[in-house]
Amino acid sequence: MIAQWCWELIAPYLTKTLQGRGIARPTTRELLAEFVRVWPDFTATIGVQEPWQGTVRFRWLVRLAPADMDDFLADPQGWIGGRYGGGKFKMNLHHGLHFVNTKNFRPEGEPRWRDAPELVED
Repeated sequence: MIAQWCWELIAPYLTKTLQGRGIARPTTRELLAEFVRVWPDFTATIGVQEPWQGTVRFRWLVRLAPADMDDFLADPQGWIGGRYGGGKFKMNLHHGLHFVNTKNFRPEGEPRWRDAPELVED
């Protein structure tokens, strides 16, 4: 099952997708069926805001596939803080190449992310 906070980010995307296929008012059952169909192609990319050349940028740290998201979805603040420490983090959800939604997190603690390798884009 998916965490409620994440479902709230995904449901509008699923609704829009189904509406694009001619289902004007998707039922909960249709939304859940669409979720099951598309979830294997989702990714969550997590980055941290860092100072960069007099401004700020997001330094991308990890990309999670659905099989690797359980602990993150259950406790995103704890998961991020436990691995990367404190800071201003952003999680972007994608379905394949399609941007779905974003959510910010701000765990407390020392910024251990500075020692973490940056995600290398393909």
